[in-house]
Parts: sequence; C-alpha cells; structure tokens
Amino acid sequence: MRIISRFAQWLFILCLPVLAITGSIAGAVNSTWLYTAGFEKHHVPESLAANSLPLTSADLRDIVHGFIRYFNSGEEFIHLTVQIDGQTIELFNQEEIIHFKDVKGLFRLDYGVLLGTFLYCLLFTLVSLFWRKGNYNRLLARSAIIGSGIGLGILALIGIGILLDFDSLFYGFHLISFSNDFWSAEGNMLLLFPGGFWYDMVVYVALFAIALSLIPGIIGGIYIIKGRRNKRD
Repeated sequence: MRIISRFAQWLFILCLPVLAITGSIAGAVNSTWLYTAGFEKHHVPESLAANSLPLTSADLRDIVHGFIRYFNSGEEFIHLTVQIDGQTIELFNQEEIIHFKDVKGLFRLDYGVLLGTFLYCLLFTLVSLFWRKGNYNRLLARSAIIGSGIGLGILALIGIGILLDFDSLFYGFHLISFSNDFWSAEGNMLLLFPGGFWYDMVVYVALFAIALSLIPGIIGGIYIIKGRRNKRD
C-alpha cells in the first residue's frame, strides 16, 4: 500500500509540469489575440501584399478563426480561401495542407495529454482532501511544491535554450516531430508564420507555463506555512 501511495504521489508531482506546459500550449493555439498581434508585429500583411496577396485585418482575423476552428474540428485537411479582386484563392498549397494536418495531430496529442494529466491531478487532489485527510493534506501540499519546482526547473532550461539558440532548437523540433519536410514548403504559410512569430509564441507559452507552475506551489506553500503557525499557536 505504501508503494502504491508513493507511486501515486510521484505521478502527481510529474503530472504538474506536464499539465502546465500542455495547458499553456492549448491556450496559445486558441488565442486569437496571439495570432493577430504576431501578424502585426512581424509585418505579415506587408509580406503577403508583396507576394500579391493583399489582405485586410478582417481577412487575417478570418484566417485565424479558420485555423482555430480547424484545430478543434474533426476535419482531416484545412481549406482556407480568400477573396482577391472578386476571385476565390486557395490560401495554401498541397504540401502546406499536409503539414497542417501533421501540426493538428500534435495539437490533438497535446489536448489528450492535457486532459489526462488534469483528470489525474484532480483525482489525486480530491482523494487527498476528502478521502484521506490529515497527513495526506500535508502530503498534497508538499507534492504541489515539489511539482512546481520541477516545472520551473524544466522551464528554466527551456528558457536558456531559447535565449542561446532558438533557431537550432526549432529546427531540431521539426526534424523530430515530422516525418516529412513539408514544414519548409514555400508558400503563404511561411509568410503568415515567420520565424519571429514562432519565437514570440514559444516565449508566451513558456511564460504562461511558469505562471501555471507557480499556482500549485504557492497554494501548497501557504498551506504549509499556515499549518506551522497553527501548531505554534
């Protein structure tokens, strides 16, 4: 029984940083503001116009909504069109469409891991709070602090890697994650999502994950401190 309890505790601890990271990725994927702010910061409308694709801010918002809808739908392939001079133009070529299918697979994997870790952390928390009280409350608090610390340590290493050589990390990620090189297909995809856009997105994900990692640690710390004060009183 003790071994099972210890295993459950460490599984909870390790789930916390995974929950924070997958949660921040899911938030970024579904944030209209992040897309549109990135487009504006990295002069995407100008780049598209120079490539004979003049799009308005409303057009770009529609594209963003199309991406979010696609990533959360059961559709296998993405099909986004724009209207230019009365003509309907397919936004992406076949290689880009296949790449977005691969990207969607990664995002759906993220959703699955997020759901699984969230449910386990919720179950462990409820059991600790309401079924096995007393020492298990303190165990939960200590576990939350340890999980937060591990998460912050992982994110610190990721942050160092981003600052030292983001391009190499980003390139390596693509080599590992995709079985083809369609991620480098020339077309509107690279104009919509330049390297600087992804740098900012990764920084956002890291910062949001740090905030999420801090929450359980702070709650656990407050509980431990209050418990010590109550003992002294």
